[in-house]
Amino acid sequence: MASHSTQPNPVRPWWSLEDWTTVWIGLISLIAIVGGYRPKTPGLKWGSLLDLPSLMTANWLLGWAGIAVVIGLLTCLGMFIMRERVSKQLLAFPFVFALGLAAQLFAGNSIASHWGIESVIFALAIGLLFSNVIGTPEWLQPAVRTEFYIKTGLILMGATILFADILAAGALGIFQSILVVLVVWYFSFWLCKKMKLDDEFATMLSTAVSICGVSAAIAACGAIEGDRKKLSYVTSIVLIVAVPMIVIQPYLIRAFGMPDVVAGAWLGGTLDTTGSVVAAGELISETAAKIGTIVKFSQNVLLGLAAFLLSIWWSARKSAAGKGTSAIVIWNRFPKFVLGFITASLIFSFALEPALVKTTKPIITNLRNIWFAMAFVSIGLETKFTDLLTMEEGRPFWAFLGAQAFNVVWTLILAWLVFGGIFFEVPQV
Repeated sequence: MASHSTQPNPVRPWWSLEDWTTVWIGLISLIAIVGGYRPKTPGLKWGSLLDLPSLMTANWLLGWAGIAVVIGLLTCLGMFIMRERVSKQLLAFPFVFALGLAAQLFAGNSIASHWGIESVIFALAIGLLFSNVIGTPEWLQPAVRTEFYIKTGLILMGATILFADILAAGALGIFQSILVVLVVWYFSFWLCKKMKLDDEFATMLSTAVSICGVSAAIAACGAIEGDRKKLSYVTSIVLIVAVPMIVIQPYLIRAFGMPDVVAGAWLGGTLDTTGSVVAAGELISETAAKIGTIVKFSQNVLLGLAAFLLSIWWSARKSAAGKGTSAIVIWNRFPKFVLGFITASLIFSFALEPALVKTTKPIITNLRNIWFAMAFVSIGLETKFTDLLTMEEGRPFWAFLGAQAFNVVWTLILAWLVFGGIFFEVPQV
């Protein structure tokens, strides 16, 4: 996710570079929320077009306008810190925010919610449609800030990944998740390299397959400062493959008479979003849905650790390639926003009252989704369909399919061994 603003500049102090700026903006947002700022995100759930007039009331519009003003001011503060033109950002930002809001509204539809289709997919589609049909005008470019939006959103995500949640997810879920993530990631990376994909593609694709789909791909892209076009490709593949899996896996579970707990563990380890896990699990039983959610949550909480380790590995790899492996070289290449991610996670895990953390988590999650939606709108606004259709001659798609097939088989084996009562006593849920 290369950006001129992330490169060291002797004229600009270290604290004004983009990575550090996203840390300041993310932490300011969290401090404000802890201090009492509680923006009420207006509802986005709807069933049919007939529901929209009753949803989009004057109060609904005013609520979202208030949130737009706050986030717009934060982005302008970021531009000021980075010594860029605030006036241009202020003019273009409302349009990007509006497109991101439209994406979240589409994702709020009951059908999209049922199938676990995330708002970032709609955001990417809207941005691509606008860019390829109308074209992205020059005046809009200052607000097309993919890296800034993604990194700020990831820092907010850090506040929602708590160490206590890792323990609450259950020992069996954590055990299975660790084995899934490690083995599937390394196999996927090996397969990508065999199919002659570059390291950026291999890292993002492997992380998406092994952890939690779109969110994992976003975190990996941020950790390695990857190409956003490759990120948009990976997230598109995740959706294309995930939808049929939600239907096919429950069918196979019923056809082979798989025990509910094993079925849930299999679904949780292979489907890419919690929503899709719940949707597929409920087609089997309540037990399958609960076990699937536990396993999926166990994988999700590993995302922060994975992003941290990826950033260190990538920084050391780049330093070695440049024949510089000293600590200072690795530090200079290290994506600093990861420090904001970790700081947020530590503070919300250990320094704040659990009741306060529980109260603020939904608010932080909603704001994070807004930042991610704007990021993927930005990706679409600066990407052409031809770039996605012709990228790497289709090899990433086949690499993803191969990696996902391995993931399905390996996770099924683990689900039988861990949750099938062969080696461990499975708790009642």
